[in-house]
Amino acid sequence: WNQMRPEERATLDSVLKVFGQQHPEWTFKQLYYENEQLRTNFQIAALGGSGPELLFGPADNVGPFVQLGVIQPLDSLFDAAYLSSFIDDPVPGLTRQDGKLYHIGADVGNHLCLVYNRKLVPTPPRTMAELIEMGQKLTYKDAAGPHYALAWNFIEPFFFVPFVGGYGSGVISPEGKPTLDNEAVVKAAQLVLDLRNKYKLIPKEADYNIADALFKDGRAAMLINGPWSFSAYRDAKIDFGVARIPMLDNGQWPRPMATARGYAMNVNATGEKRQMAAELIRFLTSTDVELAFTRTGGTIPSRQEAFNDPLVAADSTLQQSMRQLEVSQPQPTVKEMRIIWDAMRPPYQALFSNDAPLTPPQAAKKMQSNAERLIDEMNQ
Repeated sequence: WNQMRPEERATLDSVLKVFGQQHPEWTFKQLYYENEQLRTNFQIAALGGSGPELLFGPADNVGPFVQLGVIQPLDSLFDAAYLSSFIDDPVPGLTRQDGKLYHIGADVGNHLCLVYNRKLVPTPPRTMAELIEMGQKLTYKDAAGPHYALAWNFIEPFFFVPFVGGYGSGVISPEGKPTLDNEAVVKAAQLVLDLRNKYKLIPKEADYNIADALFKDGRAAMLINGPWSFSAYRDAKIDFGVARIPMLDNGQWPRPMATARGYAMNVNATGEKRQMAAELIRFLTSTDVELAFTRTGGTIPSRQEAFNDPLVAADSTLQQSMRQLEVSQPQPTVKEMRIIWDAMRPPYQALFSNDAPLTPPQAAKKMQSNAERLIDEMNQ
């Protein structure tokens, strides 16, 4: 089962056909679900003793899946030479939990970047001050409606975290403790509010779909989005470029979270199916197959040989995406991370309330208390 984009699923079909020809006594199929539905359906199926042998998705699923006991360790299925062929920086291709390997990446990244319309922004801003200055000319209203310098899904914590990282903090400690009530969260929240209320460079309200539509319609000159969106902008015939999210006033780059996407094995896979599933992982993470996904989906390969291939070096969009990846932060895979997102969301979104908005310090304190309470409840 997977949550791949349409062009990636087409590539997966083609490579599964090749693998099936090498193993004619076996049948290999894929099934697509949206990300949240994939996670939920897999958990239910695996806990019930069924489900697919392999699951493709982001590495941040590992913590919750290990806690539920629905995926199995992979260490004994692969030799050291194979495992040592994956990149480890800036994002590890292999994901371990409690010293055991549970997830083998097929690509790395899944991170946010600045995407800009070259017709409106020939040269992207390097700093937030430059963005604010050029944004005055890019924000206006005409017969088509309001035009904005920048749009993005700023109400979602995942799209807020890059600024927290740029101001010097993560949202969770290595021990799984929330780190939300601090100056970095307050400064990041104030920056987003200033872009919205003081400088008026972004819409008053915008979720993912609104921001995406504004960019496609040419009414947002810049956008913060991830590599998963690039193929849609190509299909829309937008001449776009990719750059780092502009540097903050402290001289630091925003640090979006990044992760590997790849394969975990169902705890119910045993015997010959377990061995064949391991062979399929090895095939799907081979250099040729990873590069096939790079060609169609613009993904950054997880294997060192593919990562350093001339195909990757020659793709300017991919190279700019990799520049953002260099200053990203690996997304934690501990089980508490899912709770952190849920704990952040209501207080963070209350910053933008029209009725009784929270201040950044109030939102930071509420995020922290929410996270501590929910983690305590989970551990009881």
